Amino acid sequence: MSWEKDIDEIKRRRDLAKQQGGSASVARQHEKGRLTIRERIDGLLDDGSFNEVGEGAGVPEYDDTGALTDFQPANFVLGFGDIDGRRVIVGGEDFTLKGGSPNPAGLRKSVYAEQLALKYKVPLIRLHEGGGGSVGGTGQEKNRRPLGEPVFSTSRFVPLAETLGHVPVATAALGPVAGLPAARLVASHFSVMTEDAAVLIAGPQVVKRALGHDMTKEELGGPQVHLKSGAIDNLASSEEDALNQIARFLSYVPDNAWQRPARKSCTDPIDRCEDALANIVPTERRQPFQMRKVITHVVDHEAEGASSFFEMSRKFGPSLITGLARMNGHAVGVIGNDCMFYAGAMTAAAAQKLRRFIDFCNSFHLPVLSFVDEPGFMIGPDSEAAGTIRHGTAAISAVLQSRVPWASIQVQKAFGVAAQAHFGPDAYVLSWPSAASGALPVEGGVAVAFARDIAAADDPAARQKELEDMLAASQSPFPRAEGFSVHEIIDPRETRPKLAAWLDIAQAAQTDAPTPFSATMRP
Repeated sequence: MSWEKDIDEIKRRRDLAKQQGGSASVARQHEKGRLTIRERIDGLLDDGSFNEVGEGAGVPEYDDTGALTDFQPANFVLGFGDIDGRRVIVGGEDFTLKGGSPNPAGLRKSVYAEQLALKYKVPLIRLHEGGGGSVGGTGQEKNRRPLGEPVFSTSRFVPLAETLGHVPVATAALGPVAGLPAARLVASHFSVMTEDAAVLIAGPQVVKRALGHDMTKEELGGPQVHLKSGAIDNLASSEEDALNQIARFLSYVPDNAWQRPARKSCTDPIDRCEDALANIVPTERRQPFQMRKVITHVVDHEAEGASSFFEMSRKFGPSLITGLARMNGHAVGVIGNDCMFYAGAMTAAAAQKLRRFIDFCNSFHLPVLSFVDEPGFMIGPDSEAAGTIRHGTAAISAVLQSRVPWASIQVQKAFGVAAQAHFGPDAYVLSWPSAASGALPVEGGVAVAFARDIAAADDPAARQKELEDMLAASQSPFPRAEGFSVHEIIDPRETRPKLAAWLDIAQAAQTDAPTPFSATMRP
């Protein structure tokens, strides 16, 4: 008696699973310039490291004798693998089967992805291309009872929510993504989409039927929509670029909330002082400058001089810069104002972006470097209609609930209530000589506070300029340094060595065991 027949059957079913939707369907996928889910997983993971889970799950077809005649595999491929030797969970829809709309086994495997990540406390990666359920559901026998899940079952959305507080989650939209996969896509810490991808609550036909709008998938939910909506963080030039961005994102974070980020060796001298920083901020306050250049001059340079700064969500809330970097080998979160947009003012979108990013940094124990050039909340009717004051106050609350080390470098402006969003509790505060602080920027405040004086002058413009120059002197960083309201006023070229020395001390002081982050209600 031998089990060889059954073993051969296992091999046969595995071969059928590898065929995915069949050669013709795979060819159509390639004709669109897209990879299959198995090719994507192979491109992301270290060679030979993929250990599939549920390869034998699927929809079988039997003849009258009970012999298997065909086998439709689960159209969600799932398993463990390594990225640069580091264990992860990875899964994604198989678009070559039913356009990625889940069959019963595919749905179960997609739900199981979060449970695996939570159980083994490793990062979760989802590579999405597919739709949600259909009006007919995923069941194959529609008349079978009972229908639906029992009332005592745990919602499949519980592990989806729990992952965000426990393990890093990175996702990619690599084609059209709708319904439940779209919800899974955005339930992540980092998301990226390719140029031909679309992210949709519902597709064009449903939208046309319900609302009368005749639009393409790209018009509804293409990159030009969702990079600005904030639903997606980054754009990728290709599928390979999307996978590389995911791998890079993961390189800055720990496996889970019970670990701190690994420190990497650093060949960039901590005493590197960039001369360009001394003159990067114009002496004329109204002239803009490039905050990204400030950031890249300060953080670690890696191989061939490339900056370690990895920006996220550039198109959403563009007056605020957010990203990850390294300082003397330590992984850090970076925020900064971009004065090219609204002079760096905090809009409702920028506030939402800041709150989410700071919560992420707290979840995975990333110290924050804040490069400050904040003129205040964005003003005007559009800003009021967007609820900027509520979103901005929520962002400030998130910052002040922070539990990670903070360093704030006041590069230029720090005005009004919004400035508080750039200084964490017990922050290490450095000031550049170009810094200016106060309740209001001089240019706007003088026009309001001295309106009668200016109007009565023989030369109103000259009088306003005189008052602005006089009050600008009172906003100088030197009085604040004299009163020990900042830790130090520095030559901008000293920023990197000062931050590197502080960060070594701050990280060494983190002696408590890391745990998941929680916060109270915010405005």
